Amino acid sequence: MRAAPVPQKDGPRANRDIRGVREVQLIDDTGANRGIVPFLDALKIAEDVGLDLVEIAPNSTPPVCKILDHGKFKFNEQKKAAEARKKQKTVEVKEIKLRPGIDDHDYGVKMKAIRRFFEEGDKVKITLRFRGREMAHQDLGLRLLERVKGEMADVSKVESEPMLEGRQMVMVMAPR
Repeated sequence: MRAAPVPQKDGPRANRDIRGVREVQLIDDTGANRGIVPFLDALKIAEDVGLDLVEIAPNSTPPVCKILDHGKFKFNEQKKAAEARKKQKTVEVKEIKLRPGIDDHDYGVKMKAIRRFFEEGDKVKITLRFRGREMAHQDLGLRLLERVKGEMADVSKVESEPMLEGRQMVMVMAPR
């Protein structure tokens, strides 16, 4: 029979959770570096001030500990993480569908839409659909995709070259 594993707490260790350490590099509540101090002395200093001893850099030798309010520290860390998540942009893949016999005006409208997608930072999947006897003229479809590639060369790069998948030809482009 084995003992149940101790659940790991997320975030930095604090106070008595810091184990297996004899000495720590101590930074006090004013931000001044106190140098290398025995762990128990550092804990006593933190308790005297009424704050927590929090392990900031556990991998250094000796570990760096700071005297601060642990609850406030965790709150600020969560706030930073939320702010970082807010600034992340997920890249979406937008799809544009074309046909081999597309008219010039319709083609222009599609090109405008593709350009707008690239400006927003999204990838574009261009799908060229063949129907019936159009499958015999795949070269027309390939030429159309090459034309798209040439017109969008200034704002995009081709991520996957035109490939035939069943009755449709697919090409993926990403913004530069």
